[in-house]
Amino acid sequence: MAAALEPYVNHTVSVITADGRNIVVSGTLKGFDQTINLILDDSHERVYSMSSGVEQVMLGLYIIRGDNIAVVGLVDEEIDSKLDFSSLKAEPLNQIVH
Repeated sequence: MAAALEPYVNHTVSVITADGRNIVVSGTLKGFDQTINLILDDSHERVYSMSSGVEQVMLGLYIIRGDNIAVVGLVDEEIDSKLDFSSLKAEPLNQIVH
């Protein structure tokens, strides 16, 4: 599984955690280990709401434990830069129940 992350290193990624958080890396995925702990540089959390736009909370350098990661995907920076997050409304994700 960890080998599948190799092409994502030094690219912009989005990480969905098991507790429903969406962490986006404005910078890059800096690295990972065999238990899929991730090191993210220049990251922020996107907090979704049905009553207001998406709040982006700056996190900076951030480490996520591998057992808390649900999904990791590449971000299309061109499409992402065109989105108006202040007017985007959505329900927050629920946590994953094991």
